[in-house]
Amino acid sequence: MKQNFNINNLVRPNITALKPYSSARDEFKDATSNQMIFLDANENPFENGVNRYPDPQQKDVKSMLSNIKNIPAQNILLGNGSDEVLDLIFRSFCEPNQDNIITLPPTYGMYEVLANTNAIDVLSVELGVDFQPKAEDILNTQNSNTKLLFLCSPNNPTANSFKVPIIEKLLNNFKGIVVIDEAYIDFSEDESWTSRLSDFPNLIVTQTLSKAYGMAGIRLGICYASTEIISILNKIKPPYNVNQLTQQKAIQRLENQQDVKSEIQKIISERSLLIKALGLVTWIDTIYPTQANFVLVKVDDANKRYNQLVEKGIVVRNRTNQPLCDNCLRFTVGTSQENEKLIEVLKKLN
Repeated sequence: MKQNFNINNLVRPNITALKPYSSARDEFKDATSNQMIFLDANENPFENGVNRYPDPQQKDVKSMLSNIKNIPAQNILLGNGSDEVLDLIFRSFCEPNQDNIITLPPTYGMYEVLANTNAIDVLSVELGVDFQPKAEDILNTQNSNTKLLFLCSPNNPTANSFKVPIIEKLLNNFKGIVVIDEAYIDFSEDESWTSRLSDFPNLIVTQTLSKAYGMAGIRLGICYASTEIISILNKIKPPYNVNQLTQQKAIQRLENQQDVKSEIQKIISERSLLIKALGLVTWIDTIYPTQANFVLVKVDDANKRYNQLVEKGIVVRNRTNQPLCDNCLRFTVGTSQENEKLIEVLKKLN
Protein backbone atom coordinates (compact mmCIF):
# COMPACT_ATOMS: atom_id res chain seq x y z
CA MET A 1 0.00 0.00 0.00
CA LYS A 2 1.36 3.41 -0.99
CA GLN A 3 1.92 5.74 1.96
CA ASN A 4 2.09 9.53 2.34
CA PHE A 5 0.47 10.39 -0.98
CA ASN A 6 -1.40 13.69 -1.22
CA ILE A 7 -3.35 14.12 -4.44
CA ASN A 8 -3.72 17.85 -3.78
CA ASN A 9 -0.01 18.31 -4.43
CA LEU A 10 -0.55 17.23 -8.04
CA VAL A 11 -3.68 19.19 -8.96
CA ARG A 12 -3.20 22.30 -11.06
CA PRO A 13 -3.78 25.43 -8.90
CA ASN A 14 -6.42 26.83 -11.26
CA ILE A 15 -8.38 23.57 -10.99
CA THR A 16 -8.18 23.68 -7.21
CA ALA A 17 -9.58 27.22 -7.26
CA LEU A 18 -12.18 26.45 -9.93
CA LYS A 19 -15.86 26.71 -9.08
CA PRO A 20 -17.56 24.11 -11.32
CA TYR A 21 -20.54 24.99 -13.50
CA SER A 22 -23.83 24.01 -11.90
CA SER A 23 -26.45 22.93 -14.42
CA ALA A 24 -30.20 23.02 -13.91
CA ARG A 25 -30.24 19.25 -13.48
CA ASP A 26 -27.49 19.47 -10.85
CA GLU A 27 -29.42 22.00 -8.80
CA PHE A 28 -32.67 20.05 -8.84
CA LYS A 29 -31.66 16.48 -8.07
CA ASP A 30 -34.94 14.62 -8.49
CA ALA A 31 -34.99 15.14 -12.26
CA THR A 32 -36.76 11.83 -12.91
CA SER A 33 -39.96 12.74 -11.09
CA ASN A 34 -43.03 12.54 -13.34
CA GLN A 35 -44.99 14.82 -11.01
CA MET A 36 -42.88 17.90 -11.58
CA ILE A 37 -43.18 20.58 -14.25
CA PHE A 38 -39.69 21.48 -15.41
CA LEU A 39 -39.33 25.09 -16.43
CA ASP A 40 -35.75 25.55 -15.25
CA ALA A 41 -33.45 24.51 -18.14
CA ASN A 42 -34.91 26.35 -21.16
CA GLU A 43 -35.72 23.04 -22.83
CA ASN A 44 -38.26 22.43 -25.57
CA PRO A 45 -41.34 21.22 -23.62
CA PHE A 46 -42.67 18.89 -26.33
CA GLU A 47 -41.86 15.31 -25.43
CA ASN A 48 -39.96 13.28 -28.02
CA GLY A 49 -37.73 11.14 -25.81
CA VAL A 50 -34.70 13.41 -25.98
CA ASN A 51 -36.08 16.91 -25.47
CA ARG A 52 -34.77 17.00 -21.89
CA TYR A 53 -31.13 17.26 -20.87
CA PRO A 54 -29.59 13.94 -19.79
CA ASP A 55 -28.65 13.12 -16.21
CA PRO A 56 -25.31 14.96 -15.82
CA GLN A 57 -24.03 12.33 -13.37
CA GLN A 58 -25.40 9.30 -15.23
CA LYS A 59 -26.65 7.82 -11.95
CA ASP A 60 -28.45 4.80 -13.44
CA VAL A 61 -25.45 3.74 -15.52
CA LYS A 62 -23.09 4.18 -12.58
CA SER A 63 -25.41 2.20 -10.32
CA MET A 64 -25.34 -0.72 -12.74
CA LEU A 65 -21.57 -0.56 -13.13
CA SER A 66 -21.24 -0.36 -9.35
CA ASN A 67 -23.19 -3.59 -8.93
CA ILE A 68 -21.36 -5.39 -11.74
CA LYS A 69 -17.86 -4.30 -10.73
CA ASN A 70 -18.45 -4.13 -6.97
CA ILE A 71 -17.12 -0.58 -6.87
CA PRO A 72 -18.96 2.31 -5.17
CA ALA A 73 -20.61 4.73 -7.59
CA GLN A 74 -18.67 7.63 -6.07
CA ASN A 75 -15.50 6.00 -7.40
CA ILE A 76 -16.78 6.10 -10.99
CA LEU A 77 -16.68 8.83 -13.64
CA LEU A 78 -18.08 8.42 -17.15
CA GLY A 79 -16.92 10.16 -20.28
CA ASN A 80 -17.61 10.56 -23.97
CA GLY A 81 -15.29 7.66 -24.75
CA SER A 82 -12.10 6.90 -22.84
CA ASP A 83 -10.41 9.70 -24.76
CA GLU A 84 -12.49 12.32 -22.92
CA VAL A 85 -11.67 10.65 -19.60
CA LEU A 86 -7.96 10.76 -20.44
CA ASP A 87 -8.23 14.40 -21.53
CA LEU A 88 -9.88 15.32 -18.21
CA ILE A 89 -6.95 13.69 -16.40
CA PHE A 90 -4.47 15.76 -18.42
CA ARG A 91 -6.34 19.00 -17.81
CA SER A 92 -6.69 18.36 -14.08
CA PHE A 93 -3.11 17.47 -13.27
CA CYS A 94 -0.76 18.70 -16.01
CA GLU A 95 0.32 22.34 -16.29
CA PRO A 96 0.72 23.29 -19.98
CA ASN A 97 4.25 24.07 -21.15
CA GLN A 98 5.60 22.91 -17.81
CA ASP A 99 4.71 19.35 -16.88
CA ASN A 100 5.40 16.05 -18.59
CA ILE A 101 4.09 12.49 -18.75
CA ILE A 102 5.71 9.11 -19.36
CA THR A 103 4.50 6.67 -22.02
CA LEU A 104 5.81 3.22 -22.85
CA PRO A 105 5.99 2.67 -26.63
CA PRO A 106 4.70 0.76 -28.43
CA THR A 107 1.36 1.75 -26.94
CA TYR A 108 -1.96 3.48 -27.59
CA GLY A 109 -1.22 6.59 -29.63
CA MET A 110 -3.81 8.89 -28.02
CA TYR A 111 -1.70 9.41 -24.90
CA GLU A 112 0.83 11.34 -26.95
CA VAL A 113 -1.83 13.09 -29.02
CA LEU A 114 -3.61 14.32 -25.88
CA ALA A 115 -0.30 15.40 -24.38
CA ASN A 116 0.50 17.45 -27.48
CA THR A 117 -3.02 18.91 -27.50
CA ASN A 118 -2.55 20.05 -23.90
CA ALA A 119 1.02 21.30 -24.43
CA ILE A 120 2.52 18.60 -22.21
CA ASP A 121 5.94 17.06 -22.86
CA VAL A 122 6.15 13.32 -23.45
CA LEU A 123 8.99 11.26 -22.00
CA SER A 124 9.13 7.86 -23.70
CA VAL A 125 10.58 4.72 -22.15
CA GLU A 126 10.34 1.83 -24.59
CA LEU A 127 9.12 -1.53 -23.37
CA GLY A 128 11.66 -4.32 -23.11
CA VAL A 129 12.03 -6.94 -25.84
CA ASP A 130 9.52 -9.02 -23.85
CA PHE A 131 7.05 -6.10 -24.13
CA GLN A 132 7.21 -5.54 -20.35
CA PRO A 133 7.78 -2.14 -18.68
CA LYS A 134 11.34 -1.40 -17.57
CA ALA A 135 10.49 -0.20 -14.07
CA GLU A 136 13.93 1.12 -13.10
CA ASP A 137 14.29 3.09 -16.33
CA ILE A 138 10.82 4.56 -15.86
CA LEU A 139 11.49 5.61 -12.27
CA ASN A 140 14.84 7.09 -13.25
CA THR A 141 13.19 9.06 -16.06
CA GLN A 142 10.62 10.83 -13.87
CA ASN A 143 11.42 14.30 -12.59
CA SER A 144 9.75 16.96 -10.47
CA ASN A 145 7.41 17.87 -13.34
CA THR A 146 6.34 14.33 -14.20
CA LYS A 147 2.64 14.02 -13.37
CA LEU A 148 1.30 10.94 -15.18
CA LEU A 149 2.47 7.47 -16.17
CA PHE A 150 0.37 5.57 -18.72
CA LEU A 151 0.27 1.77 -18.63
CA CYS A 152 -1.92 0.05 -21.21
CA SER A 153 -2.52 -3.49 -19.94
CA PRO A 154 -3.37 -5.57 -21.92
CA ASN A 155 -1.29 -3.40 -24.17
CA ASN A 156 -2.17 -2.14 -27.63
CA PRO A 157 -0.65 -3.18 -30.06
CA THR A 158 1.36 -5.92 -28.33
CA ALA A 159 -1.69 -7.65 -26.72
CA ASN A 160 0.17 -8.77 -23.59
CA SER A 161 -0.58 -7.87 -19.97
CA PHE A 162 2.06 -6.31 -17.75
CA LYS A 163 3.36 -8.35 -14.83
CA VAL A 164 1.84 -7.57 -11.43
CA PRO A 165 5.16 -7.09 -9.53
CA ILE A 166 6.31 -4.55 -12.13
CA ILE A 167 3.10 -2.53 -11.85
CA GLU A 168 3.21 -2.72 -8.04
CA LYS A 169 6.76 -1.38 -8.07
CA LEU A 170 5.70 1.52 -10.26
CA LEU A 171 2.62 2.30 -8.14
CA ASN A 172 4.72 2.31 -4.99
CA ASN A 173 7.58 4.42 -6.33
CA PHE A 174 6.20 6.70 -9.04
CA LYS A 175 5.67 10.19 -7.61
CA GLY A 176 2.70 11.07 -9.80
CA ILE A 177 -0.47 9.30 -10.91
CA VAL A 178 -0.39 5.90 -12.61
CA VAL A 179 -3.13 5.49 -15.22
CA ILE A 180 -3.80 1.86 -16.16
CA ASP A 181 -5.77 1.62 -19.39
CA GLU A 182 -7.79 -1.61 -19.27
CA ALA A 183 -9.70 -1.33 -22.54
CA TYR A 184 -9.05 -5.04 -23.18
CA ILE A 185 -9.23 -6.42 -19.63
CA ASP A 186 -12.34 -8.52 -20.31
CA PHE A 187 -10.33 -10.75 -22.67
CA SER A 188 -7.54 -11.27 -20.13
CA GLU A 189 -6.99 -13.94 -17.51
CA ASP A 190 -5.61 -11.28 -15.15
CA GLU A 191 -7.63 -9.54 -12.47
CA SER A 192 -8.53 -5.92 -13.02
CA TRP A 193 -6.53 -3.34 -11.08
CA THR A 194 -9.84 -1.87 -9.93
CA SER A 195 -9.57 -4.39 -7.09
CA ARG A 196 -6.52 -2.48 -5.80
CA LEU A 197 -7.90 1.06 -5.80
CA SER A 198 -7.96 1.20 -2.00
CA ASP A 199 -4.28 0.17 -1.89
CA PHE A 200 -3.01 2.90 -4.18
CA PRO A 201 -4.41 6.46 -3.94
CA ASN A 202 -2.34 7.38 -7.02
CA LEU A 203 -4.08 4.79 -9.21
CA ILE A 204 -6.58 5.52 -11.98
CA VAL A 205 -8.08 2.67 -14.01
CA THR A 206 -9.85 3.37 -17.28
CA GLN A 207 -12.15 0.94 -19.09
CA THR A 208 -14.61 1.16 -21.96
CA LEU A 209 -17.77 -0.32 -23.43
CA SER A 210 -16.19 -0.23 -26.91
CA LYS A 211 -14.46 -3.62 -26.90
CA ALA A 212 -15.95 -6.56 -24.96
CA TYR A 213 -19.36 -4.86 -24.70
CA GLY A 214 -19.45 -4.20 -28.44
CA MET A 215 -20.58 -0.59 -28.11
CA ALA A 216 -17.84 1.43 -29.80
CA GLY A 217 -20.52 3.48 -31.54
CA ILE A 218 -22.03 4.97 -28.36
CA ARG A 219 -18.68 6.31 -27.02
CA LEU A 220 -18.75 5.51 -23.31
CA GLY A 221 -15.51 5.53 -21.34
CA ILE A 222 -15.21 4.68 -17.66
CA CYS A 223 -12.82 5.95 -15.00
CA TYR A 224 -12.35 4.22 -11.65
CA ALA A 225 -10.37 6.04 -8.97
CA SER A 226 -10.43 7.37 -5.42
CA THR A 227 -13.28 9.68 -4.47
CA GLU A 228 -10.74 12.51 -4.27
CA ILE A 229 -9.63 12.03 -7.87
CA ILE A 230 -13.19 11.57 -9.13
CA SER A 231 -14.19 14.79 -7.39
CA ILE A 232 -11.38 16.67 -9.13
CA LEU A 233 -12.32 15.31 -12.55
CA ASN A 234 -15.99 16.13 -11.96
CA LYS A 235 -15.07 19.79 -11.45
CA ILE A 236 -14.06 20.20 -15.07
CA LYS A 237 -16.29 17.58 -16.71
CA PRO A 238 -18.73 19.18 -19.19
CA PRO A 239 -22.18 19.15 -17.53
CA TYR A 240 -23.87 16.89 -20.08
CA ASN A 241 -20.90 14.98 -21.50
CA VAL A 242 -22.73 11.63 -21.86
CA ASN A 243 -25.86 12.01 -23.95
CA GLN A 244 -29.25 10.44 -23.24
CA LEU A 245 -29.10 7.91 -26.08
CA THR A 246 -25.69 6.68 -24.93
CA GLN A 247 -26.95 6.25 -21.39
CA GLN A 248 -30.01 4.32 -22.59
CA LYS A 249 -28.02 1.98 -24.83
CA ALA A 250 -25.41 1.41 -22.11
CA ILE A 251 -28.11 0.40 -19.61
CA GLN A 252 -29.67 -2.01 -22.09
CA ARG A 253 -26.33 -3.68 -22.71
CA LEU A 254 -25.29 -3.76 -19.05
CA GLU A 255 -28.57 -5.51 -18.25
CA ASN A 256 -27.55 -8.39 -20.52
CA GLN A 257 -24.39 -9.66 -18.85
CA GLN A 258 -24.93 -13.20 -20.11
CA ASP A 259 -24.89 -12.02 -23.72
CA VAL A 260 -21.69 -10.06 -23.09
CA LYS A 261 -20.00 -13.01 -21.39
CA SER A 262 -21.07 -15.32 -24.21
CA GLU A 263 -19.58 -13.01 -26.82
CA ILE A 264 -16.33 -12.70 -24.86
CA GLN A 265 -16.02 -16.49 -24.70
CA LYS A 266 -16.69 -16.77 -28.44
CA ILE A 267 -14.00 -14.20 -29.18
CA ILE A 268 -11.51 -15.99 -26.93
CA SER A 269 -12.35 -19.31 -28.59
CA GLU A 270 -12.00 -17.82 -32.06
CA ARG A 271 -8.73 -16.22 -30.97
CA SER A 272 -7.32 -19.68 -30.16
CA LEU A 273 -8.42 -21.06 -33.51
CA LEU A 274 -6.95 -18.06 -35.31
CA ILE A 275 -3.60 -18.41 -33.54
CA LYS A 276 -3.46 -22.09 -34.47
CA ALA A 277 -4.14 -21.26 -38.10
CA LEU A 278 -1.62 -18.41 -38.17
CA GLY A 279 1.02 -20.84 -37.00
CA LEU A 280 0.69 -22.71 -40.32
CA VAL A 281 1.34 -19.63 -42.47
CA THR A 282 4.93 -19.90 -43.69
CA TRP A 283 5.63 -16.17 -43.99
CA ILE A 284 4.56 -15.43 -40.40
CA ASP A 285 7.70 -15.47 -38.26
CA THR A 286 6.32 -14.82 -34.76
CA ILE A 287 2.92 -14.92 -33.10
CA TYR A 288 3.06 -12.91 -29.91
CA PRO A 289 1.12 -13.97 -26.77
CA THR A 290 -2.22 -12.24 -26.45
CA GLN A 291 -4.71 -11.41 -23.71
CA ALA A 292 -6.74 -9.09 -25.90
CA ASN A 293 -9.21 -9.47 -28.76
CA PHE A 294 -6.42 -9.19 -31.31
CA VAL A 295 -3.17 -10.89 -32.26
CA LEU A 296 0.14 -9.25 -33.15
CA VAL A 297 2.31 -11.18 -35.60
CA LYS A 298 5.72 -10.56 -37.13
CA VAL A 299 5.83 -11.28 -40.86
CA ASP A 300 8.43 -11.25 -43.63
CA ASP A 301 7.23 -7.98 -45.19
CA ALA A 302 4.41 -6.13 -43.40
CA ASN A 303 3.80 -3.56 -46.13
CA LYS A 304 3.57 -6.22 -48.83
CA ARG A 305 1.26 -8.48 -46.80
CA TYR A 306 -0.96 -5.57 -45.73
CA ASN A 307 -1.49 -4.51 -49.35
CA GLN A 308 -2.15 -8.08 -50.45
CA LEU A 309 -4.85 -8.45 -47.81
CA VAL A 310 -6.49 -5.15 -48.77
CA GLU A 311 -6.63 -6.37 -52.38
CA LYS A 312 -8.53 -9.41 -51.09
CA GLY A 313 -10.99 -7.22 -49.20
CA ILE A 314 -9.50 -7.65 -45.71
CA VAL A 315 -8.25 -4.68 -43.69
CA VAL A 316 -5.83 -5.34 -40.82
CA ARG A 317 -3.53 -2.90 -38.99
CA ASN A 318 0.03 -2.40 -40.14
CA ARG A 319 2.11 -1.58 -37.06
CA THR A 320 5.54 -1.81 -38.67
CA ASN A 321 6.37 1.84 -37.92
CA GLN A 322 5.84 1.39 -34.17
CA PRO A 323 8.85 0.83 -31.88
CA LEU A 324 9.71 -2.87 -31.48
CA CYS A 325 7.06 -3.74 -34.10
CA ASP A 326 9.13 -3.93 -37.27
CA ASN A 327 7.20 -5.93 -39.90
CA CYS A 328 4.28 -6.52 -37.54
CA LEU A 329 0.60 -6.80 -38.43
CA ARG A 330 -2.28 -6.68 -35.95
CA PHE A 331 -5.27 -8.96 -36.57
CA THR A 332 -8.52 -8.23 -34.73
CA VAL A 333 -10.47 -11.40 -33.94
CA GLY A 334 -13.62 -11.35 -36.06
CA THR A 335 -16.61 -13.64 -36.35
CA SER A 336 -16.00 -17.29 -37.22
CA GLN A 337 -16.94 -16.53 -40.84
CA GLU A 338 -14.60 -13.54 -41.00
CA ASN A 339 -11.75 -15.49 -39.44
CA GLU A 340 -12.27 -18.41 -41.84
CA LYS A 341 -12.11 -16.00 -44.77
CA LEU A 342 -8.93 -14.42 -43.36
CA ILE A 343 -7.28 -17.82 -42.90
CA GLU A 344 -8.31 -18.93 -46.37
CA VAL A 345 -6.74 -15.80 -47.89
CA LEU A 346 -3.57 -16.03 -45.77
CA LYS A 347 -2.90 -19.58 -46.93
CA LYS A 348 -3.03 -18.55 -50.59
CA LEU A 349 -0.71 -15.55 -50.37
CA ASN A 350 2.77 -16.06 -51.80
